[in-house]
Amino acid sequence: MRLRRSSPRPRAGGAGRRREQTRGRGRTPPATPELSGAAAAGRRELWDRRRARTECPVRVTNSRSGVRRVHARLWCAFSGVLAAAAVAVRVVAWLVLWEAARLTRSPTTAFAADAGIRATCSEIILRQEVFKDGFHRDLLIKVKFGESIEDLQTCRLLIKQYIPTGLFVDPYELASLREKNITEALMISENFNIEAPDYLSKESEVLIYARQDSQCIDCFQAFLPVHYRYHRPHSKDGETLIVVNNPDLLMYCDQEFPILKCWGQSEVAAPCDLKRKDICQWNNMKYKSVYKNVTLQIPVGLTIHTSLVCSVTLLITILCSTLILVAVFKYGHFSL
Repeated sequence: MRLRRSSPRPRAGGAGRRREQTRGRGRTPPATPELSGAAAAGRRELWDRRRARTECPVRVTNSRSGVRRVHARLWCAFSGVLAAAAVAVRVVAWLVLWEAARLTRSPTTAFAADAGIRATCSEIILRQEVFKDGFHRDLLIKVKFGESIEDLQTCRLLIKQYIPTGLFVDPYELASLREKNITEALMISENFNIEAPDYLSKESEVLIYARQDSQCIDCFQAFLPVHYRYHRPHSKDGETLIVVNNPDLLMYCDQEFPILKCWGQSEVAAPCDLKRKDICQWNNMKYKSVYKNVTLQIPVGLTIHTSLVCSVTLLITILCSTLILVAVFKYGHFSL
């Protein structure tokens, strides 16, 4: 009796299982030359099911039909495109909703934040006054802060005053006042003529470094002497008006303070002080003025008095010249 040798079966251990899994991952089913008939068909159907489950979640009912597998793959690809499109539409919708919410809430939020900052800000009050009578006046500027000066010890205050054409500031007088430590002011206008009349002069600018007021804890003050110019005579009214506009208030601090964020509008380049020529970026501060503007009245001559004034002036000039000549010949000593 002849015994037929059966083919060896793969071990159920780890090595045989790993080889079988490796063969199952390929593009084609593993070759099974030793199996035929129903066993080979079962092995191929099992491999098709694994591949269909890996490539697409659509279950293939008939693994032997190639048409069914193609339809399953097409449906899988179409489902993937639909899923990606749905995710993209959802992302775009969320972005549109977020942007709309931001645009809707931003003005309100910004206004509320700005209102909260302004509510905690103290006002800066500026007051201009003119003292003395006649053609020579003193302009006094006072600045009051709503918070303690102790918090602003590192800050400096600069006043940029605009002098109208009807007034002038003597630069030589300013130099004398600086030497006496009475005021710290500097003319920044060029081609300045103190002898020119009102109708031939231009507006000038003066920088005044304010000092802390000894009578007010939270105040600074600046002093500036001003003088009237000669004006054209009028035909009817014997007075003219000069308007002194409010100055620019500049502040420079070595460190940041809430008041700079509250009322700072822009930055202006100006000398740090009079002793050095360094340039600092000063903050142009917003303030509240007690008076809108300072208005000065200046007496001027009338045109109907022209002949009278000229005649009297000529007579007085001749008389004074005659008296001087008489005194010279009478009390003078001449030697040849």
